[in-house]
Amino acid sequence: MDNSLFESLRAKSLLKQDVYHKTYESFQMFKKILHSLVKEYELKFKDANHVGFELHETDEYKVELTFGGDVLIFMMHTNVFQFPRLHEVMKTNYISDDTQRSYCGVINIYNFLADSFTYRRMNDLGYMIGRVFINKDVHFFIEGKREIGQLYNNFASSELTEEAAMGIIKSSILYTTNFDLLTPPYDEVKLVRVEDMQATSDVKLVTGKRLGFRFQGDHVEIKQPNAKFTG
Repeated sequence: MDNSLFESLRAKSLLKQDVYHKTYESFQMFKKILHSLVKEYELKFKDANHVGFELHETDEYKVELTFGGDVLIFMMHTNVFQFPRLHEVMKTNYISDDTQRSYCGVINIYNFLADSFTYRRMNDLGYMIGRVFINKDVHFFIEGKREIGQLYNNFASSELTEEAAMGIIKSSILYTTNFDLLTPPYDEVKLVRVEDMQATSDVKLVTGKRLGFRFQGDHVEIKQPNAKFTG
């Protein structure tokens, strides 16, 4: 029996396990930094008028940071992914020198309205504002909105240190703070069904920060297939 089949299977499985553990360790670092920010906020504003800045660990792979009227959710995906062959990152020297570097774990960053959870508005919309790809070398890059996506796009040299993770978190908070809830156009909300108004505890009207708008600031995002990578 040719052992190459088993060796190939074993090598791929070990690689994915390694990437998973590196991503998991990185996610723990994100959580540690988030906890430290909450403590810093509480110490700084403990005597001020109450404006919440709280962290909730909903499970092993998800944490929710609530501040003002917003929730930022950091969620680690439990699977490992490889980039498509036509993705720009696959054309870099960094990947061509070692194709195993193209396998990544992912930490997704979502923004929701806090009231969507408080009042259980199940039809409300959230937005992915960024996702962090992490490989076996703990190198990373980001796809995301505006400043978040522009933070790091050199896969070959960007290592996910505590300083880098802090930069990602702070940029996500600042982006969310400036990503305001705008009123939708009148013509898009003037008709309401009876069933949408029958139960005030479960309102079925959809609320989202840019619902119904073609707002230029919201559409400016960094899509890595169009970016120029180095490495």
